[in-house]
Amino acid sequence: MNDIVYLIDLVGRNFVFCLRVVGFLFAVHVLNISSGGILNILGIIPRRWYGLPGILFSPFLHGSFSHLLFNSLPLIVLMNVLLLNGYLMFFIVTSQITVIGGFLTWLMGRNAIHIGASGLILGYMGYAIAFSYMDPSKITLAIVLILLYYIGSILMGLMPTDSGVSWEGHVFGFIAGGISAFLGFFPQYYPSALSLILDTPGVWMYHFLSHYSLFS
Repeated sequence: MNDIVYLIDLVGRNFVFCLRVVGFLFAVHVLNISSGGILNILGIIPRRWYGLPGILFSPFLHGSFSHLLFNSLPLIVLMNVLLLNGYLMFFIVTSQITVIGGFLTWLMGRNAIHIGASGLILGYMGYAIAFSYMDPSKITLAIVLILLYYIGSILMGLMPTDSGVSWEGHVFGFIAGGISAFLGFFPQYYPSALSLILDTPGVWMYHFLSHYSLFS
């Protein structure tokens, strides 16, 4: 009972931060549509050197308000699940998923501009499922609740049924989440050079936001 009360309290405290993240995404989208969609050039453009920055920026961009609204609720829920392990771990996992999933999309995706936080959402899901499997005493209940909401969309997102959907981003994001969980549990397979590439963006973001007290 005490564990449940603690969990509810922790989720409540993290909820404000999650709302700030989603609010920032809406602000970026308003700016993008106001400029005629010019920011979409910062999406992932596969196998083009100028598409590499999209690995980091594509999760902040969306094709429409409906696209962003559809992503908002699962993003808030899944971020809250990841934040149960602390803010630093959240940013490291987010960094790993973004870099691994984004690079795989850049390497093997269709010739299109890939944007949206859906890959990150599927990455969080992949991480959470792998984490709960390797450590079943953690967040299992939260995983079940998330699956009840998002399972249909996940299954559809994994299939190339709509040419306007970056199903590659979904698949590679999910895979990246599983890889991130594996690296967290088996650090002996995580070379320091690879850690520098995958973790640095998240660590920098954590310290930047900590400096401005944006976690409270």
